[in-house]
Amino acid sequence: MKKICIVSMGYMWFPVESGPSRFFQIAQTFVNCGYEVEVITTDFQHFKKDKRETKLIQAQNYPFQITFIETKPYKKNVDFRRVLSNRGVAKNLKAYLNLHIKEYDAVYCSIPANDVAAAASKICKANNVPFIVDIEDLWPEAMSMVVKNATLRKILFHSFQKDAETTYQNCDAAIGTSEDYTARAVKYNHRDLPMETVYVGCNLEDFDGGVEIHKREVEKPEDEFWLSYAGSISTSYDIKNVIDAVILCNQELDQMANTTQEHESIDSNIKKIHLQILGTGSEKDMLEAYVKEQGLDYVHFWGFTAYPRMAAALDASDVVINSFVKGAPQSIVNKVGDYLASGKPMLNTLENPIFCNLVEKHQIGTNIEPGNAKALKEAILAYYNDPQKAETIGRNARNLAETAFDRKTSYRKIVEVTERAIDKGFAHRNDTISK
Repeated sequence: MKKICIVSMGYMWFPVESGPSRFFQIAQTFVNCGYEVEVITTDFQHFKKDKRETKLIQAQNYPFQITFIETKPYKKNVDFRRVLSNRGVAKNLKAYLNLHIKEYDAVYCSIPANDVAAAASKICKANNVPFIVDIEDLWPEAMSMVVKNATLRKILFHSFQKDAETTYQNCDAAIGTSEDYTARAVKYNHRDLPMETVYVGCNLEDFDGGVEIHKREVEKPEDEFWLSYAGSISTSYDIKNVIDAVILCNQELDQMANTTQEHESIDSNIKKIHLQILGTGSEKDMLEAYVKEQGLDYVHFWGFTAYPRMAAALDASDVVINSFVKGAPQSIVNKVGDYLASGKPMLNTLENPIFCNLVEKHQIGTNIEPGNAKALKEAILAYYNDPQKAETIGRNARNLAETAFDRKTSYRKIVEVTERAIDKGFAHRNDTISK
């Protein structure tokens, strides 16, 4: 039986914590395909910014070995202490892999963190163990949202760039969560690699199961129209613009209600638009203060929401929103799979052309200029005023979830690419021996 080591520090969490993550599903897929699997992750959960209950996780008897790397805590996504923490993780991972690398037929590793991936790639190369990189985000490219000055960014994040190039030069195969992420692996080295784009997606069974269990808890009044956002509340995600758009929507609806009161023959049963915000992050306190200052009773902060209940909330919604600031470097992000699974129209302000084309090609929602509250208002009201259109678009979204975003089927491509890298590595080693 072949053994694979899966290394993911910030992206691996377990069902007992907050629902299964992408990397949990990847590990499960390898097990289902007959591999022995060891998962290496941190003893600190990036999502909650807290130490993990490692004994509780181990007690679940998941069908693979779990190794926790000691990690120094940090408080924010963008934090110098996070950089130092990642350096410590890279050092600890290096020590562990040097002892165990000969046990593995391949190492499958997420990037970022860049220094962690670079350390793993070097050890694999030195020991002729196939190294497969899984590209979750682009560092330092994503740092453009934090540091606007290109020259300063180049100086501050030089090590990020260096580690990224080391990782991509050393990898034997690449998986990207969007087409542009996949292409990054060979952007500067132009090698012929086994590569595949596999969207983050979601496990439809888990999503639908969460809906079934929690749908009675998520009470949606008949006189409310729900626009929902699920995910991080941080600098890349323009939630304030969404709030402003909802304010404009309800102001227009209030004017309509006042008009209907003057004309009794017109139906005055006008729904209010409510914004549901599921998640937490660095901007949450500021946005809550803004909502309180404005006296808005139709904007609701759910805070951190466990995956099954989040699924039920999205299922109860009328429209979902993928809201980003102008210039955001992200591509097809994690929440997209859950949005599609909900079967609701998606409003999108992310400018990434690959994702915008996906929205248009499959008719799953509407692309809107980022930061334009008025345009977003018009897009919201377009679905509000045309339930039949919303139903058709939502059906398209669910169909796409089932055909391209269901982890149960799509993640088998990851195993196929890994096997190609392993076979290629064996062929290379045999050729070297014969010479």
